[in-house]
This record gives sequence, C-alpha cells and structure tokens, in this order.
Amino acid sequence: MNIIVVGINHKTAPVYIRERVAFPEEKIRESLEWLSRLHEIEENVILSTCNRVEIYARVKDITNGIAEVKRFICDYHNIPYEELERYFYTYSKEEVVQHLFEVSSSLDSMVIGEPQVLGQVKDAYTVAKSLRVTGIILNQLFEKSFSVAKNVRSKTRIAENAVSISFAAVELAKKIFGDIKGKTVMLIGTGEMSELAARHLISNGVRTILVANRTFDRAVEMAKELKGSAIRFENFQEDLIRTDIVITSTAAPHFILKKKTIEKIIHLRKNRPMFFIDIAVPRDIEAAVNEIENVYLYNIDDLQNVIDTNIIEREKEGVKAREIIKKETVNFTNWLNSLEMAPTIALMREKAEKIRIAEMEKTFSKWKDLSDEESAAIDNLTAAIVNKLLHNPTVNLKNQVKSKDKHWYLKVIRHLFNLDGISD
Repeated sequence: MNIIVVGINHKTAPVYIRERVAFPEEKIRESLEWLSRLHEIEENVILSTCNRVEIYARVKDITNGIAEVKRFICDYHNIPYEELERYFYTYSKEEVVQHLFEVSSSLDSMVIGEPQVLGQVKDAYTVAKSLRVTGIILNQLFEKSFSVAKNVRSKTRIAENAVSISFAAVELAKKIFGDIKGKTVMLIGTGEMSELAARHLISNGVRTILVANRTFDRAVEMAKELKGSAIRFENFQEDLIRTDIVITSTAAPHFILKKKTIEKIIHLRKNRPMFFIDIAVPRDIEAAVNEIENVYLYNIDDLQNVIDTNIIEREKEGVKAREIIKKETVNFTNWLNSLEMAPTIALMREKAEKIRIAEMEKTFSKWKDLSDEESAAIDNLTAAIVNKLLHNPTVNLKNQVKSKDKHWYLKVIRHLFNLDGISD
C-alpha cells in the first residue's frame, strides 16, 4: 500500500526553519484542500506543531508522491527547494506506520512521554477527516495510532516521573505531603518558572496562593492572575506560619531565609512539614535549612537531578513502549498487505464465476428440457467445482501477506489468470 510521510522536525531542522514551514491553524483547511488536488495524492493529513511539520498521504506512486509533497511544502511557503531539501525526512509503507505510532505515543518527541502530542495528532486527523481528504487507509492508520498510544501509556510508565522544573516541584510536594489538596503556597519573587510551578500546584488542588514581591504592584498583578493574595515583601515571614510550600525566585544577592528563621517558623507550626523550592540563582535560602526536622529544601540543581533521573526512567520505559509499537506495526502492516491481496482474489473469483455462468448457460441452451431441480443441481455442482479449484490458490495467496515475495505471488496469479487483460 502506497502510504508516505514527508516531514521536518526538531531532530532535522533548527527552530527558524520549523517556523518557516509551519502551517498556521487558520490555513490548515486550505492547505489540505490544495494538497488533495495534486495528481499523486489520494488521501492526506497535515500535522503541524512547534516541533514538527509532517504530511501523511496515500499516493499513486511512492517516489512521485514524495517528490510532489516536498514540492508542495516548498511552493506553499515560497521557499526554494534547494534550501529545504537537506531538512526533509521521508518514510514509506511499514516505516510510516511505525513512525506515526511512535509520534502518537510520544517516543519521537523532544521530551519522551510528553502528553500534548497525542492531542495534536488527533486534532490534525479530525480536521482532515472533516474535509473528507482521508479515506479507509489513513482513517484506519490514525485511529489505530490512538489506540496504540493508549496501550503504551497503560502498559508502561513512560508518562510518569516529572521532566520539567515545575512538574518536578509538584511531584516532590506530593511525596512530602501525600496529598497537596488544601495546602497553602507562597511565591517569593515573580519569576516565570515559579509562576509555572504555582500553576501546576493549583491544578493539583492547592488551596491558597500568596504572592510577595519587592515591587508590590507586580505581586498584585500575579496574585490576580493566580486568583491568590498579594502580601508585602517586608512582611512575608509573618505569613510563613500558615504556608506549606514556599517557592523563591528573587534576584537578592544574599539569603532571604536562614536556618534560625525557619526553626522559629517550624516551632510555631507545631512541627508541621514545610517544603521550600529555591529556584533563584544565587540561592535565596540557606542550605542549612535542610537540617531542620520536617523541613525539605530543594534548589535548582536538586530539581535538575530529579529530572535527569526521571528522564533515564522514561527512556527505560521507552524500550518497553517500542516493543509494543513493533508488534502493533507488524499487525497493522499485515492488514494493509491483506488489502493488496483482496482485489486480486476478488478479481480471480469474479473471472471464474463469469466463465462458470457463461458455460452453464451454453449447456442450458442445449438441454431445454431440464427441470428447475436439475438446473439448480447443475448450478450447485459447477459452483462447488469452482470453489474447490480456487480454494487452495485463495488460501495460499492470503498466506503470503507476511511474505517478502507477496508482490511476486500477486504478479504470477494475475498473469496466470490473465487478470490485467481479461477477455471472455
């Protein structure tokens, strides 16, 4: 089956190239319709994200189809072919199946196991299907890729273990508190990374957000965005007593929190745990704070170590995921190959049936005195003979689905039965 993918992604091209070849969301429908009008294209889907642009297609001829899709990308974006050629990668037939399964399962992502890509693939397919530029092949391929991705996530831990600073902070908080629902978070400083960590904590159920910043107006602004409360920077230590999780990201040249201060706070909290995330460089919190019982301090390097360990764990799970994809690729490819066999088998049987009916009618024209029962008996007899004669060729042809020689078998059968030039 002639399916291809032509793409440019984060592995083959720098971001400035990926930006130039991206298809804007508002232009996707127009692009799909343009692509579908090309001579070689019979089905198509355009997947365009910040990390990849890929066009999946069923084509009349693989070589010509790949060339036509490459030219389409260049022409659409008004970029000389010579400029883009070295960034393209292409796959055909079984390679396409495996590649899409890996993309949907987030094995081909910049961060293995990231969840966003599956939604992006689903969106790309939904748009193409709504325009009716997909058919039975790409419909089945993309639908199968979704079930494969689900299978990978259910049978491996590929999406577990945080691989970003913000997610690592949430993961550690859950380990410390067990359940972070209802906890209070304080942001000291309004850096982008601390804000992102706060948003992840909110999505996981924290109750209250307090924001302190040397510029109070900025604290008010962020508190409004996070639906929290702004507090004066000079008074933030007073609110630490009711705070469970503290995220610091100031530009202070010295420690803003020391061991003695936190010892007093933890005593007033009656030894209830506190979790400090120090994202600042230089650090905001004295390292000795970690010596206090029920106080947990992680700085940017600690979080990075957690991430590095988690990436290794995800890579291990990726090995399991690839085994699943390998089996699913074989199964789907066998189904594709069976579609190639089906027209030949149907044509062979159709020709045999035409011959049987024609010869039976000649016989009936000579034996005009045959009763209905006798005519039916002859009809059944000839049909049985044809079925028995074609049984072995049909079964053996189906059995060649997995064979490397399947195309040779198809060619021989079509030649022996004269299926490409039928004459009665």
